[in-house]
Amino acid sequence: MNTLHRSALLAAAGTALVLSLTACQGDGDTKSSPAQGTSVTVQSPSGDGSGKGTTGSNGTTGATASTGSTGTGGSTGTSGSSGSSGTAGSTGSTGEQASASTPVCAARDVHITAATQGGAPYTHIVLTAKNISRHSCRLTSFPHIQFLESHKQDVPAVAKSKPAAPVVLASGGPAYALVKLSDGGRDEDNEPVTAFSVMLEGDPTVIAVSAPGSDGIAVDPAKALTGYWTPELRNGADDF
Repeated sequence: MNTLHRSALLAAAGTALVLSLTACQGDGDTKSSPAQGTSVTVQSPSGDGSGKGTTGSNGTTGATASTGSTGTGGSTGTSGSSGSSGTAGSTGSTGEQASASTPVCAARDVHITAATQGGAPYTHIVLTAKNISRHSCRLTSFPHIQFLESHKQDVPAVAKSKPAAPVVLASGGPAYALVKLSDGGRDEDNEPVTAFSVMLEGDPTVIAVSAPGSDGIAVDPAKALTGYWTPELRNGADDF
């Protein structure tokens, strides 16, 4: 009886031990599998979330970079274009207006002389008009020259010698005009000239000018040309 009771007790104790071990194993499995599962789900969302978060942060920094567009405020530097007020320097054009308002030189305002230009055969002369008045005056166009009584036509002018700006003579100031007499050929129909007439644009007064040299100058009326009045003789424009 005692043996049976002990066996029953041992059997019951064994069963309880098995049940408790089974329960412990079941609890261990149940806790370990969710722990692993949560570790995976945490890594995955946290990885995704952090990746998106960083891109978002980049986007925000991009927005702050747009504040760099305030650098366009540097376009206020265009206010430097107010330097265009430097065009006031174009008041030099007022100098042109001033010259336009300057009276035209009359015959009584200038003294005209002639001198040979270059060497023999002296195919050119230079006229110099000096302002002998006490005020500034403006020389326009070219000298109207007649060398011979037999040729009443004015000597033709060379267009390329026309200056770009008006020629204004201060008191005592000179202007020049190059004049071609001939081609310098022996077979030309040259005629001796000791004096000739000059008229200024806009003034009908005839100015008598003495020819340079003791023997005067040799002129071929068919080849004679004159340049415009200029502040100085210029290479190229006054070569003809």
